[in-house]
Amino acid sequence: MPFQSFQAVVDRVQDLTHDVRELGLRLREPKDIRFKAGQFISFNLTPPGERLVIRPYSIASPPDESNRITLVFNRVPGGCGSTYLFSLKEGDPVSFEGPQGSFYFRERTRNVLFVATGTGIAPIRSMLLDLMNHGYAGAARLYWGLRSQRDVYYQQEFDALAVRSPNLSFAIALSRPDVGWPGYAGRVTGMVEEQVTSVKNLDVFLCGNHAMIRDVTQIIRDKGLCPIYREIYYDDPSPAPDY
Repeated sequence: MPFQSFQAVVDRVQDLTHDVRELGLRLREPKDIRFKAGQFISFNLTPPGERLVIRPYSIASPPDESNRITLVFNRVPGGCGSTYLFSLKEGDPVSFEGPQGSFYFRERTRNVLFVATGTGIAPIRSMLLDLMNHGYAGAARLYWGLRSQRDVYYQQEFDALAVRSPNLSFAIALSRPDVGWPGYAGRVTGMVEEQVTSVKNLDVFLCGNHAMIRDVTQIIRDKGLCPIYREIYYDDPSPAPDY
């Protein structure tokens, strides 16, 4: 589907952690957006004294909510994208282009493994909600890598979704957990290595930093052949991925 220009208004601002914010945008013109779960929108920004820069942000809400979208993003000191988004208040007008991207389902008959790090959870949240809202009959697993307990968000939402949908399992891996963390301690790559025993009839979706994507891609390939869909998700001003 071709991308187009949209006008919207900020209708919700919520801090999820000390450095992660959720932003709700209600469409004004056109009144709705048609996208595939996993796709992103882009903001065209011109910082003072600088050239035009384009910053993409994945849509975290499901396509059924066509009159509004949700974004989830990190605070990055000096990053023009996050600086702009963190400056927005309820009632502020915004413009963006989209939808774009090829990180989406090709079919829905196979089992699915999602692996995310940080705010790479955004498109995967959209995909999970879309699957579970439409009677997905396969088995879906989500492994999410974060740093410590203060970086955790959406846990109650995903736990509740797993209770409502027995074919979904969800686990968080903390690389630097505080004492008393009851879950997995270590990189999410270790969780994939230990808990994924077969890739038969499996589609894999990876979204996060390039190191995780590189490592999990190799882990999965060592276990067998299956489709792997990847989305590098990093906030400016990060260097470009080196592979």
